[in-house]
Amino acid sequence: MIKVSYVNAFNDNYIWLIKKNNLPEIVIVDPGDARPVIEAIEQQSLRPVAILITHHHPDHVGGIRRLLERFPIPVYGPSNEAIRAITHPVKEGDQVNIDELECTFSVLDVPGHTRGHVAYFCDNKLFCGDTLFTGGCGRLFEGTPQQMYASLQKIAALPAETAVYCAHEYTLDNLAFAQVVEPENRELLERITTARATRQRGQPTVPSTLSLEKATNPFLRCHLPNVIQAAENYCLKSLQSGVDTFTIVRSWKDALD
Repeated sequence: MIKVSYVNAFNDNYIWLIKKNNLPEIVIVDPGDARPVIEAIEQQSLRPVAILITHHHPDHVGGIRRLLERFPIPVYGPSNEAIRAITHPVKEGDQVNIDELECTFSVLDVPGHTRGHVAYFCDNKLFCGDTLFTGGCGRLFEGTPQQMYASLQKIAALPAETAVYCAHEYTLDNLAFAQVVEPENRELLERITTARATRQRGQPTVPSTLSLEKATNPFLRCHLPNVIQAAENYCLKSLQSGVDTFTIVRSWKDALD
């Protein structure tokens, strides 16, 4: 069984460190900044063995070069994006075997935030970059609503107990919008209370579980009557499909950000 810890980067990024039990070997996910990663490696006597990249944005890849100068290790990342440091391009259906951790990550294509975004799934843990957020989803910088909706549906089909390791601490902002969409969602209101208390203690709200996301995240609930009705009230027209609802809900949040 793998264990996950994190280092903070920039204002709200999480860089995930994956290890097995108490062994020193780690896999690094989306190192946008090398400095905090190197500090953690030195303080905890860790040994990097691989890097996993979800997409090309600088806050996810900016630290790779400096890390490789210290640790010449393989870099796995999306085959459909131009990231020079990648040594092992991956795509949907590929398996990333990490012998040192005795684990295998399944690769999922999850475009929408970017054209080639991928996610990694192992041991009921999902490292999804900026596709699914706790309480929300990524902006559509390069992909289409249809792509992002399909990506979120793919994630929603994973086991309910899947732990969702996204790359940012956006939970409270996302849940504030979710409450606009579903003000009567009792599970959502309970989640907001819990998340506020967690942040007040200085702790991360990530990871969450897929079951919690499906109960409270409007972007995974676009097939449900409450969310459809809210979206129709916002856009003042009838919506015919889940992707139509998603498109309106995503634009609605964009307008409020």
